[in-house]
Amino acid sequence: MEKRVGIIGAGASGLLACKYTLEKGFNPIVFEAEECIGGVWVHTLKSTKLQSTRQAYQFSDFPWSSSVQEKYPNHKQVMEYFDSYAQHFGLYRHIRFNTKVTSIDYVGESYEEMESWHLWGGTGKPFGSKGKWHVSVEDNKKGSTEVHKVDIVILCIGKFSGLPYIPEFPPNQGPEVFKGKVIHSMDYSAMDNQSASNLIKGKKITIIGSKKSAIDLSVECATLNGVQYPCTIIQRTAHWFIPTNYFWGVNFGYLYGNRFSEFLVHKPGETFLSSLLASLLSPLRWGISKFVESYVRWKLPLEKYGMVPEHSFLQALSSCQLGILPENFYDKVEEGSIVLKKSQSFKFCRDGVIIDREDEPLETDVVILATGYSGDLKLKNMFKSPYFQKCIMGKPDSIVPLYRQIIHPRIPQLAVIGYSETLSNLSASEMRCQWLAHFLDGNIKLPSIREMEKDVMLWEKHLKQCSGRYFSRLCVGVINIWYNDQLCKDMGRKTRRKKGFFAELFQPYGPTDYADLSS
Repeated sequence: MEKRVGIIGAGASGLLACKYTLEKGFNPIVFEAEECIGGVWVHTLKSTKLQSTRQAYQFSDFPWSSSVQEKYPNHKQVMEYFDSYAQHFGLYRHIRFNTKVTSIDYVGESYEEMESWHLWGGTGKPFGSKGKWHVSVEDNKKGSTEVHKVDIVILCIGKFSGLPYIPEFPPNQGPEVFKGKVIHSMDYSAMDNQSASNLIKGKKITIIGSKKSAIDLSVECATLNGVQYPCTIIQRTAHWFIPTNYFWGVNFGYLYGNRFSEFLVHKPGETFLSSLLASLLSPLRWGISKFVESYVRWKLPLEKYGMVPEHSFLQALSSCQLGILPENFYDKVEEGSIVLKKSQSFKFCRDGVIIDREDEPLETDVVILATGYSGDLKLKNMFKSPYFQKCIMGKPDSIVPLYRQIIHPRIPQLAVIGYSETLSNLSASEMRCQWLAHFLDGNIKLPSIREMEKDVMLWEKHLKQCSGRYFSRLCVGVINIWYNDQLCKDMGRKTRRKKGFFAELFQPYGPTDYADLSS
């Protein structure tokens, strides 16, 4: 009997999940709340570009059009690339647009029976449990609702969209006392260009945040308003932003994207010899991080504006906290159209915001909260059952517990793609979709639930050690090749993907090295 696969989300991960399950003969249906594909790329800032190079951000078996020559393609080019991919592999006929999933609910075995399972789904096989997932959807146009029954659900909802994180404030210190307008960067990104321009033009803008969206927003505001109405960024923590992927003439891939670079770092569940080698090479690991930091501090006026991060470049990389800096950012800081301020806290008043160590309020007309997203809560809210909500969230101080960053040991017939981050999320999602398709086709044998949970704990311990305060961000980071090796071994594919000893050791790995793993 043909198995029905329900895929939630038609971003990059959803498209890949659809493509690879189709290849294995399954019947996928993709639920997409928007009226087009693209996921997080549907609503972005006008100036948004890729954070990875074009070569690093591509499908393994579908290259970019020869007309795209930019190193970091823009939002429009990325959307056109996704569209070409979906058309080429015939994915559109499987996508239901304007269809918002309101909840998913597993109907089958009792919770007591599931808790007694030794193997995933009771049998360890992809379709071994008796139940089905009931996917409740709402038509955004008609307002009607439906329930679809599917054999497996693949969540491709991402973590950087949909549910913004809004800081909480004590009484009379929040947005309610402010006479101006307060919005989240998500709402700003959803505006058309004219509406966004009308919101910020000729106004005093204050941006709360220190990550990529805050930086890009400030450049847009400064470009429109100039020095007459400077844009102020209030940051709690300085982060590493790089102006290029070359450092003192050395390509980033040769420092952190090849197999040799991964000998320098510790890994979850590593062997004694691997651990010993990483410890012995720790001076080199430290030196490479300082090598990159020295270039960035030479290239950018970080000291002048108090923007030198307190954490190392390696820690930023290990926790996926790295960003590409807009070309003219510090030029605008120098001219005065962008003002940088650091503060551990802020509160609202009638005329603006009050920050640390300043007696007078910072007068402003519009405050934009570039404060990120509540990705974990968004994932939790997908489940109707409190039991599964508790399962997916794990403990308060832990990561989302996913084996191979794909499946939860105790939630049957469900996979999550695109939640755990890497330095190239598109390539990572494709690897995971190939692994998942291989598993659904009956070609991967899972360990016991207890063994999978033990593996998850090893990852959590590793993330806490290398990512520090940012460990809750599920990030493969600087051990991407090693992680892909695990997936390749599971699929029975060779882990050494290069031709020749030196190429394997020193040549950077990329998406095309992992083409056709699921065939």
